[in-house]
Amino acid sequence: MGAALELFSEQGFGATTVPQIAARAGLTTRTFFRYFVDKREVVFGGDEIPERATRLIADAPAELAPMEVVRLVLHRVATDQFEGHREQTSAVRRLIHANDPLRDRDARKRDDLVRAARAAFLERGESPLQATVVAELGILVFQVALDEWALGDGAGPMVSVIDDVMALLAAESPVRRTRS
Repeated sequence: MGAALELFSEQGFGATTVPQIAARAGLTTRTFFRYFVDKREVVFGGDEIPERATRLIADAPAELAPMEVVRLVLHRVATDQFEGHREQTSAVRRLIHANDPLRDRDARKRDDLVRAARAAFLERGESPLQATVVAELGILVFQVALDEWALGDGAGPMVSVIDDVMALLAAESPVRRTRS
Protein backbone atom coordinates (compact mmCIF):
# COMPACT_ATOMS: atom_id res chain seq x y z
CA MET A 1 0.00 0.00 0.00
CA GLY A 2 2.87 2.35 0.75
CA ALA A 3 4.07 2.36 -2.86
CA ALA A 4 0.58 3.15 -4.14
CA LEU A 5 0.05 5.96 -1.62
CA GLU A 6 3.41 7.49 -2.54
CA LEU A 7 2.49 7.47 -6.23
CA PHE A 8 -1.02 8.80 -5.58
CA SER A 9 0.53 11.62 -3.58
CA GLU A 10 3.20 12.38 -6.20
CA GLN A 11 1.12 12.29 -9.36
CA GLY A 12 -2.51 11.96 -8.33
CA PHE A 13 -4.83 8.99 -8.17
CA GLY A 14 -6.11 9.27 -11.74
CA ALA A 15 -2.66 9.53 -13.29
CA THR A 16 -1.23 6.54 -11.41
CA THR A 17 -1.33 3.21 -13.23
CA VAL A 18 -1.25 -0.34 -11.90
CA PRO A 19 2.08 -1.07 -13.68
CA GLN A 20 3.59 1.96 -11.91
CA ILE A 21 2.31 0.76 -8.53
CA ALA A 22 3.60 -2.76 -9.17
CA ALA A 23 7.01 -1.50 -10.26
CA ARG A 24 7.34 0.81 -7.23
CA ALA A 25 6.39 -2.09 -4.94
CA GLY A 26 8.84 -4.46 -6.66
CA LEU A 27 6.05 -6.68 -8.03
CA THR A 28 4.91 -7.75 -11.44
CA THR A 29 1.57 -6.48 -12.67
CA ARG A 30 0.32 -10.05 -12.62
CA THR A 31 1.26 -10.40 -8.95
CA PHE A 32 -0.53 -7.12 -8.19
CA PHE A 33 -3.74 -8.52 -9.68
CA ARG A 34 -3.49 -11.63 -7.51
CA TYR A 35 -4.06 -9.39 -4.51
CA PHE A 36 -6.17 -6.52 -5.87
CA VAL A 37 -8.96 -6.26 -8.43
CA ASP A 38 -7.88 -2.74 -9.37
CA LYS A 39 -5.92 0.20 -7.98
CA ARG A 40 -8.88 1.38 -5.91
CA GLU A 41 -8.74 -1.82 -3.87
CA VAL A 42 -5.22 -0.94 -2.73
CA VAL A 43 -6.86 1.83 -0.72
CA PHE A 44 -9.61 -0.36 0.74
CA GLY A 45 -7.96 -3.72 1.28
CA GLY A 46 -10.41 -6.28 -0.06
CA ASP A 47 -13.31 -8.01 1.66
CA GLU A 48 -11.74 -8.97 4.97
CA ILE A 49 -13.29 -6.07 6.89
CA PRO A 50 -16.95 -7.23 6.62
CA GLU A 51 -15.85 -10.79 7.42
CA ARG A 52 -13.92 -9.61 10.47
CA ALA A 53 -16.83 -7.45 11.65
CA THR A 54 -19.18 -10.42 11.35
CA ARG A 55 -16.81 -12.60 13.36
CA LEU A 56 -16.28 -9.95 16.07
CA ILE A 57 -20.03 -9.38 16.46
CA ALA A 58 -20.65 -13.13 16.67
CA ASP A 59 -17.89 -13.56 19.26
CA ALA A 60 -19.13 -10.74 21.53
CA PRO A 61 -20.58 -11.87 24.87
CA ALA A 62 -24.27 -12.76 24.52
CA GLU A 63 -25.31 -10.60 27.48
CA LEU A 64 -24.15 -7.36 25.84
CA ALA A 65 -26.76 -4.98 24.47
CA PRO A 66 -26.43 -4.32 20.73
CA MET A 67 -24.80 -0.88 21.08
CA GLU A 68 -22.39 -2.32 23.67
CA VAL A 69 -21.43 -4.89 21.03
CA VAL A 70 -20.86 -2.03 18.59
CA ARG A 71 -18.58 -0.28 21.09
CA LEU A 72 -16.65 -3.49 21.80
CA VAL A 73 -16.17 -4.26 18.10
CA LEU A 74 -15.18 -0.69 17.18
CA HIS A 75 -12.69 -0.53 20.05
CA ARG A 76 -11.13 -3.79 18.91
CA VAL A 77 -10.90 -2.62 15.28
CA ALA A 78 -9.47 0.76 16.31
CA THR A 79 -6.85 -0.84 18.55
CA ASP A 80 -5.87 -3.64 16.18
CA GLN A 81 -5.96 -1.86 12.84
CA PHE A 82 -5.66 1.89 13.26
CA GLU A 83 -3.75 2.89 16.40
CA GLY A 84 -0.16 3.53 15.43
CA HIS A 85 -1.13 4.19 11.81
CA ARG A 86 -2.69 7.62 12.07
CA GLU A 87 -0.48 9.27 9.44
CA GLN A 88 -1.19 6.57 6.85
CA THR A 89 -4.90 6.52 7.73
CA SER A 90 -5.02 10.29 7.37
CA ALA A 91 -3.39 10.10 3.92
CA VAL A 92 -5.88 7.42 2.84
CA ARG A 93 -8.92 9.35 4.13
CA ARG A 94 -7.74 12.56 2.40
CA LEU A 95 -7.22 10.61 -0.82
CA ILE A 96 -10.71 9.10 -0.61
CA HIS A 97 -12.38 12.44 0.08
CA ALA A 98 -10.57 14.03 -2.87
CA ASN A 99 -11.50 11.43 -5.53
CA ASP A 100 -14.98 10.63 -6.81
CA PRO A 101 -14.16 7.02 -7.79
CA LEU A 102 -12.77 6.40 -4.32
CA ARG A 103 -15.74 8.04 -2.60
CA ASP A 104 -18.02 5.80 -4.65
CA ARG A 105 -16.03 2.72 -3.65
CA ASP A 106 -15.99 3.90 -0.02
CA ALA A 107 -19.79 4.16 -0.10
CA ARG A 108 -20.06 0.64 -1.54
CA LYS A 109 -17.67 -0.74 1.05
CA ARG A 110 -19.67 1.01 3.76
CA ASP A 111 -22.86 -0.59 2.44
CA ASP A 112 -21.18 -4.03 2.39
CA LEU A 113 -20.12 -3.50 5.99
CA VAL A 114 -23.64 -2.48 7.05
CA ARG A 115 -25.10 -5.59 5.41
CA ALA A 116 -22.54 -7.83 7.10
CA ALA A 117 -23.15 -6.22 10.51
CA ARG A 118 -26.92 -6.46 10.05
CA ALA A 119 -26.67 -10.18 9.25
CA ALA A 120 -24.46 -10.71 12.31
CA PHE A 121 -26.96 -8.93 14.58
CA LEU A 122 -29.78 -11.00 13.11
CA GLU A 123 -27.75 -14.10 14.00
CA ARG A 124 -27.50 -12.76 17.57
CA GLY A 125 -31.31 -12.76 17.70
CA GLU A 126 -32.08 -9.09 17.07
CA SER A 127 -35.23 -8.19 15.15
CA PRO A 128 -34.73 -7.10 11.54
CA LEU A 129 -35.46 -3.47 12.43
CA GLN A 130 -33.13 -3.51 15.45
CA ALA A 131 -30.39 -5.25 13.44
CA THR A 132 -30.68 -2.67 10.66
CA VAL A 133 -30.63 0.35 12.98
CA VAL A 134 -27.73 -0.96 15.07
CA ALA A 135 -25.71 -1.87 11.97
CA GLU A 136 -26.30 1.55 10.39
CA LEU A 137 -25.48 3.37 13.62
CA GLY A 138 -22.40 1.25 14.22
CA ILE A 139 -20.97 1.98 10.80
CA LEU A 140 -21.91 5.65 11.12
CA VAL A 141 -20.03 5.83 14.42
CA PHE A 142 -17.06 4.11 12.80
CA GLN A 143 -16.97 6.43 9.76
CA VAL A 144 -17.39 9.63 11.79
CA ALA A 145 -14.84 8.55 14.41
CA LEU A 146 -12.35 7.42 11.75
CA ASP A 147 -12.48 10.74 9.90
CA GLU A 148 -12.43 12.79 13.10
CA TRP A 149 -9.46 10.83 14.44
CA ALA A 150 -7.52 10.76 11.17
CA LEU A 151 -8.33 14.23 9.89
CA GLY A 152 -9.20 16.21 13.02
CA ASP A 153 -6.96 18.27 15.25
CA GLY A 154 -7.05 15.99 18.29
CA ALA A 155 -4.21 13.62 18.99
CA GLY A 156 -6.00 11.21 21.33
CA PRO A 157 -6.57 7.54 20.71
CA MET A 158 -9.23 6.46 18.24
CA VAL A 159 -11.14 4.60 20.95
CA SER A 160 -11.69 7.92 22.73
CA VAL A 161 -13.12 9.43 19.56
CA ILE A 162 -15.41 6.40 19.17
CA ASP A 163 -16.63 6.93 22.73
CA ASP A 164 -17.20 10.64 22.06
CA VAL A 165 -19.29 9.88 18.96
CA MET A 166 -21.29 7.24 20.81
CA ALA A 167 -21.90 9.70 23.66
CA LEU A 168 -23.39 12.13 21.15
CA LEU A 169 -25.75 9.41 19.95
CA ALA A 170 -26.76 8.62 23.50
CA ALA A 171 -27.36 12.27 24.40
CA GLU A 172 -31.00 13.08 24.92
CA SER A 173 -30.90 16.01 22.52
CA PRO A 174 -27.55 16.70 20.85
CA VAL A 175 -29.01 19.64 18.92
CA ARG A 176 -30.73 22.43 20.80
CA ARG A 177 -33.83 23.82 19.20
CA THR A 178 -34.95 27.35 19.75
CA ARG A 179 -38.54 28.41 19.71
CA SER A 180 -39.50 31.37 17.65
